[in-house]
Amino acid sequence: MMDMFDLKGKVAVVIGGAGGIGVGLVKGLSQYGAKVVVASRNQEAIEKVAAAVEKETGNDTFSHTVDVTSEDSMGKLKDAVVEKFGTCDILVNAMGLNLKRLVIEFPVDEWDTMFDINVKGTMIACKVFGNVMKENRSGKIINLSSVREIRSMPGGDAGYAATKAAVGMYTKTLALEMAEYNVNVNAIGPALIITPGTIHVIEDPVIAKKMKDMIPLGRLGYPEDLVGACIFLSSKASDFVSGQTYFLDGGLTVK
Repeated sequence: MMDMFDLKGKVAVVIGGAGGIGVGLVKGLSQYGAKVVVASRNQEAIEKVAAAVEKETGNDTFSHTVDVTSEDSMGKLKDAVVEKFGTCDILVNAMGLNLKRLVIEFPVDEWDTMFDINVKGTMIACKVFGNVMKENRSGKIINLSSVREIRSMPGGDAGYAATKAAVGMYTKTLALEMAEYNVNVNAIGPALIITPGTIHVIEDPVIAKKMKDMIPLGRLGYPEDLVGACIFLSSKASDFVSGQTYFLDGGLTVK
């Protein structure tokens, strides 16, 4: 039982691994023993993350670019992972885009872009790497959702919320499809997480207080707050868990 969270010998692919949330998950997976592939569009960024994490943890880390909206590009990532490490045991879809626009003003091209990255990108990754897991008859898939999957909020989040609701239901349905292959499919749904892209929230005392007051635990979240759930859902500890979204939100969704 002591090794139920141990990921030694496992190969994890983190798509969006150079993002604010992705970096934290890459580091956590590596700290628990996984060989981690860092993937995103930005070659310079993923190389930097991979090198830093490998130096810190001593575990093999590999970087490869990918365009999540392209099945061909995703296939090349899969081929590179299999060539390098032989397989993929864990897939973490940590990519995401939020363009805040009021519905009556939402540019259709921006709406499509959000769905292309957040929903289609998730589907393509799960399709491509899911086939590897199907062949192995084993695997863990973790998608990135949000509290917006089930809780609405004014301020231009309709498009983002729609994509995350789609990811949530896709996760449930894929879990049913992949169950016969012993592949667990789950999601993590954080509240606002402070990253370089959202640092402006805590730099404004008024906004920071407003956001903190919404959270029963009285504080905002950080990437390290997501690591525990990611390790759990990647490890043997979650072998009887599938089709769930874990809301990591300081209690926000129970209000």
